[in-house]
Amino acid sequence: MDLSYLFYLSSGLFLGWSLGANDAANIFGTAVGSKMVRFSTIAAVACIFVVIGAVFGGSGTSETLGALGSVNALAGAFMVALSAALAVYMMLRTGLTVSTSQAIVGAIVGWNLYAGKPTDYTTLAEIVGTWTTCPLLSGIVAIILYLCLKKLRKCSSMHLLTRDQVTRVGLIVTAAVGAYALGANNIANVVGVFMKSCPFKPLHFGNFATLNPHQVLFLLGAIAICVGIWTYSRKVIKTVGNSLMRMSPSVALIIVLAQATVLLLFSSVSLHDWLAASSLPTIPLVPVSSTQAVIGAVIGIGLIKGGRGINWGIIGKIVTGWVVAPLMAMLICFICLFFLENVFNQTVFM
Repeated sequence: MDLSYLFYLSSGLFLGWSLGANDAANIFGTAVGSKMVRFSTIAAVACIFVVIGAVFGGSGTSETLGALGSVNALAGAFMVALSAALAVYMMLRTGLTVSTSQAIVGAIVGWNLYAGKPTDYTTLAEIVGTWTTCPLLSGIVAIILYLCLKKLRKCSSMHLLTRDQVTRVGLIVTAAVGAYALGANNIANVVGVFMKSCPFKPLHFGNFATLNPHQVLFLLGAIAICVGIWTYSRKVIKTVGNSLMRMSPSVALIIVLAQATVLLLFSSVSLHDWLAASSLPTIPLVPVSSTQAVIGAVIGIGLIKGGRGINWGIIGKIVTGWVVAPLMAMLICFICLFFLENVFNQTVFM
């Protein structure tokens, strides 16, 4: 193992930490904010399923992100990941959740500009298009789930305490699904740019399982996400869990489930292949923003309830972050690549 690779990979692991700190709020911020589940309980569940999702479901979106810009030098990949991580971290300091997916896209475009490489605008348009369809689809799913739950409650004679217990279990289950979806969909943001230079060997767990080199890379990225969840996610959880809109535990469950559903739709290779084989329009395999998904779900629920309880000021600041984060990552990447190449004499592109 070349130790220099591990050094360069550290920027991707830092980005994974930032993603865990930032996007954990989207997985279970609503559950913690509604006071139904303890942070430690649901964080442990999330970590387990983030790892499973990243290792066994992360390959599809990684290939799409690689098509946006083929970062072909290890030092360049280091700076792309570091630039995205710095952009996310700077936004995290404000307590606002931002899009890691958008940050890594901005950083890759910054590398393309510096290296004089063409940006695949078809892939870019496909990814940028999801920045609109993702929250819209999440909002629609949330509204459908809300109406179904409302009708189910009318037909149910369940005791209030029993209902709360069912909701608590449901929040944990949906958090597990959301964590799996986050790992599968967003691991490409963390280590996707390192796949071309991956030096790992297959990792054997006896007769139980064997991880290929890319899965080993995904595993390291997922562990970094878990560290971010445990060490720095509480501040952002306060924003998502309490400030966007006052929500009941059942509404919190719907929001997490809607977000998880949308992320799974954009990361399911099986669904993509089935739609293609059936000559139906396919859902692109791209890393989408869990931030956008959860905000779309919150707005959808708020609108169906009359729109009076939504904190539009906080949402406005978060949407501003969606624009600032990729631009910031692109600028940081472009400037830092110059210093990395001319001051530290590193090869940042081939």
